[in-house]
Amino acid sequence: MVSDAHAATQVIFGFFAPCFAAPNAANAEHTSGIALVNRAAEVKANGPSTGSLDELYRLVAGEFDQINTLIPNQLTSDVDMVEEIGHYIVESGGKRLRPMLVLLSSQALGFKGDDHISLAAIIEFLHTATLLHDDVVDSSALRRGRATANDKWGNAPSVLVGDFLYSRAFQLMVELADLKVMAVLANATNTIAEGEVMQLANIGNCEMSESNYREVIRCKTALLFEAAAHTGALLAAGQPSDGQTVEALRRFGLHFGLAYQLIDDWLDYAGDSELMGKNVGDDLAEGKLTLPLITALKTAAEPEQQVIREAIRDRACDRIDHIHRIVRDCGALDYTRQAAVDEGNQAIAQLDALPRNAYTEAMRTLTHYSLSRLS
Repeated sequence: MVSDAHAATQVIFGFFAPCFAAPNAANAEHTSGIALVNRAAEVKANGPSTGSLDELYRLVAGEFDQINTLIPNQLTSDVDMVEEIGHYIVESGGKRLRPMLVLLSSQALGFKGDDHISLAAIIEFLHTATLLHDDVVDSSALRRGRATANDKWGNAPSVLVGDFLYSRAFQLMVELADLKVMAVLANATNTIAEGEVMQLANIGNCEMSESNYREVIRCKTALLFEAAAHTGALLAAGQPSDGQTVEALRRFGLHFGLAYQLIDDWLDYAGDSELMGKNVGDDLAEGKLTLPLITALKTAAEPEQQVIREAIRDRACDRIDHIHRIVRDCGALDYTRQAAVDEGNQAIAQLDALPRNAYTEAMRTLTHYSLSRLS
């Protein structure tokens, strides 16, 4: 097991990855009828500096130290392989954005106590369990720049340790003894599983619509971000009048999570493996239709659409360079990039309903920082 100091270092360096140029302002096409000020230019002009990111981490450094102590303590088991795989995946240097949202959302509403530490660990265990299961389903060999647990130990141990992490998360929920929080997390866990099945059912489906894609990413990715911000707010809420702020934080988590997944899907065709910690073109190799391909199948010339259909049918990662050119030249990458910016703007807009304090501003900074991956 790594030391607490080493674990804290992993959080710092996992969270504060290199910052890239932010996107320019463009027409908002996914605002769902909500009038928003397009803040893409604000991201560029007022995006976070290295100093502000350091300040963001320092804001919750004490809480993160407690989380990094609690998590390994909760990975104890009489079965050596459970501990070995559990530590391997939890200590793999992830960004820990979901626990971060728990800390920021609860503190933004003035929470006093320690329950947000346990809640952040619960969220991280739920997330880690989904990663173990996802990598088995996707036959992934690389995550966060190193071998996946299933590549290292095999599928069966990975699935079973994922089950262990789910059950340990629910044990911690019982100790938390907050029925509202438990209801949100139970519903989120169920819906995340449904989202994974929806995605699996649409593998290779070239007729998948953008609305179906958005429902898949809402369920499988955005919902845990939503649950993190929502449950953090529920811990702090004590009066009926807090309902508006709790709802604003729930919606912040939802839109932040949608932006996060859209950025990942954009990067799968615009990024590189070293920066992403996974292989570029993985989605194509797995037959997954994400927004760049869904858009290209509507806007590219017919011969190019046929190239995409054949690549999906054959899981042909060797054609990735050709697919890159198609999604870029037909505007599908720009469309996806703007969709991510729009979701980020909607997340930022929710913060206007919250008290103005360092934690609310930290969530704004976190959103800017996430959007800055769209170089």
